[in-house]
Amino acid sequence: MKNAHCRVLVLLAAFTALRFGEPAALQRRDIDLEARTVFVGARGGVLRRNNFRRIWLRALDATGLGDVHFHDLRHTGNTLAATGGATTRELMHRMGHSSVRAALIYQHLVNGRDHQIADYVDGQIRKVKRPPHDPSGT
Repeated sequence: MKNAHCRVLVLLAAFTALRFGEPAALQRRDIDLEARTVFVGARGGVLRRNNFRRIWLRALDATGLGDVHFHDLRHTGNTLAATGGATTRELMHRMGHSSVRAALIYQHLVNGRDHQIADYVDGQIRKVKRPPHDPSGT
């Protein structure tokens, strides 16, 4: 990414499911100074959506990702959280939503999850000890 200073912004958005304005508005007092991160524009000013859009479009072009919106990263982050086991209530808290309906919008069926869920349930069932077999049938 030519504008490497925005790479962490994109990664943070993808893995934390923040809206664009949330990481873009972070200020020095909001950041862990030991990690030495602050999201700013190319000249050190406030990062604005229309300034970032040019960077975003160039990055999409360079990676061949096509028509991906920054807000799609919110879907990515919340889908990752959901497949990691987050409950709907936890997703609602993570996203700042007050309704289940809004949280469900960000949950997607992930290919292969049905098999993973079935394997997990099967494993839980197998952990339960079976009672000893009674040959008398009682």
